[in-house]
Amino acid sequence: MNTDPKTTNPNRSLGAMTRSRWLRVVGVLVVILIVWSLFWAIWLRPSKPEQKESVFVVKRGPLRISVTESGTLKSRDRVVVKSEVEGRTTILWLIPEGRHVQKDDLLLELDASRLEDEKTRQQITVLNAEASYIRARENLAVTKSQTESDIAKAKLAHKFAKLDHQKYIKGEYPQEVQQVEADITIARRELIRAKEKLHWSEELEKEGYITKTELEADELALEQKQLKVELSERDLEVLQEYTHVRDLEQKKSDVEQAEKALEREMLQSSADMVQANAELKAKESEYARQKTILAKTIDQIAKCRVVAPVAGMVVYSTTGRGSWRGNVEPMEEGQEVRERQELIYLPTTASMMAEVKVHESSLRKVHQGMEVVITTDALPGKVLPGKVGKIALLPDATMAWLNPDLKVFSTDIYLDGDASEVRPGMSCQAEIIVEEYADTVYVPVQSVLRVGGKPTVYVVGPDGVQPREVELGLDNNRMVRIVNGLQEGERILLAPPLAPSEVRTEVPEIKQPGAVGTGQTEPRDGRSPESEASGKPSPEEIRKRMESLSPSQREELEKRARQRRRSSQGEADKPPSEKQ
Repeated sequence: MNTDPKTTNPNRSLGAMTRSRWLRVVGVLVVILIVWSLFWAIWLRPSKPEQKESVFVVKRGPLRISVTESGTLKSRDRVVVKSEVEGRTTILWLIPEGRHVQKDDLLLELDASRLEDEKTRQQITVLNAEASYIRARENLAVTKSQTESDIAKAKLAHKFAKLDHQKYIKGEYPQEVQQVEADITIARRELIRAKEKLHWSEELEKEGYITKTELEADELALEQKQLKVELSERDLEVLQEYTHVRDLEQKKSDVEQAEKALEREMLQSSADMVQANAELKAKESEYARQKTILAKTIDQIAKCRVVAPVAGMVVYSTTGRGSWRGNVEPMEEGQEVRERQELIYLPTTASMMAEVKVHESSLRKVHQGMEVVITTDALPGKVLPGKVGKIALLPDATMAWLNPDLKVFSTDIYLDGDASEVRPGMSCQAEIIVEEYADTVYVPVQSVLRVGGKPTVYVVGPDGVQPREVELGLDNNRMVRIVNGLQEGERILLAPPLAPSEVRTEVPEIKQPGAVGTGQTEPRDGRSPESEASGKPSPEEIRKRMESLSPSQREELEKRARQRRRSSQGEADKPPSEKQ
């Protein structure tokens, strides 16, 4: 019996043969791939593309150094009409923009309903204040009369008290003493008569001429006269020792009390007069204040009708003006305005000016009196000459609020000649001519580096590329003037080699205008002494330098960077034969 697996299972034998064949095919492919890789690495590996360096031929010719900024045309001499109504109010009627008006013509009318209500309330307040003032004035007159009467009465009482005192001392008391003494004298005489009568009565009674009863009556009369004398003497003693002392002190006290009463009355009268005067002044001041408020309210109502102070063409203050929220809404009826807000401009002459914002990086170039070339989109091909008239001392606060790192200075440019074709609010481009050279040497800005703190270019010569120090003048953000160090026709690297350890990109130095042809330059950027000495900018200096660039300068840098990338990419994509 045949037990060979190859003969007993034919399907199994066929599968083993198929796997063996596939393994041989895969091995052959791997060997071929390894051989090809070695062949490519040794014989067909592309050589490293050679860097083709861009060069620039130094030129000599005319060069204009200028600063170009966008701005807005405005009237040079104008009268500004502002809202003089306190608080916020609404425009009810507004004259169309562009209309010519004469002096005292109505420009706009503001809502005065709130002021009319306030006027009515204030009139009532003024009437009440007037009544209070009149009442205080009459009260002062009454107080004055009353105090005069009270003082006169107190003076009279004091005078009477003094007179009563003198009257008692010189009149009443001596008279009382005299009266008592007279009574004593009479009583004594009557006593003597009574004694004599009793003596004769006793004699007659002895003779029998009178009765016993009559004698007793005479004795009783004698006793009465004796008692009367004693009583009179006692009255004199009481008058002198007691009554006189009491009455004298009473009279003195009456004089003192009357004098003090007079002093009190005078003080009280003075206080009443002061109070009445103070009340009158307070009421008078309040009355005057309320009348002033009423007059101010009436004046505010009158100011709701805004008229033209001079003749001119109406220009809205919102025309051609922007704000931090975007464009200012056009002025129209129903819009709210605030106090001191500029509403309308009335140009008084045909002269115009352009207002532009000059970046702080270009501020040293710009000076008053420089020539300016102004163009507008509304008048293509029209060139308007002008001069720099005024440069702000401080940065624009609005732009600084939007971007604290952005510092621009408002600059007024006065247009020369007839500017009747332009209108206020038009956009414009102002090219401020800093310097204009008829024949000078210049190179691109990007070809200059600072090596060791000194401006350097790389000159292409027979011996290869060599660095050379140069003296720089002003630049116009594209070309920089070479004062000394290069000659016309020399070839320099347009993109110098960068060595981070010793080279940094050059920001050309700025020289004060007016010194054309001299070698005096000054650095344009505000570098620290350490970075100046090392030749390398710090990250903070690079950030500030990028932020100080204008939009046109940034666009130019980005354009050059794209050109360099395309040039490098084109060199890398070339075949090896073309690179050779």
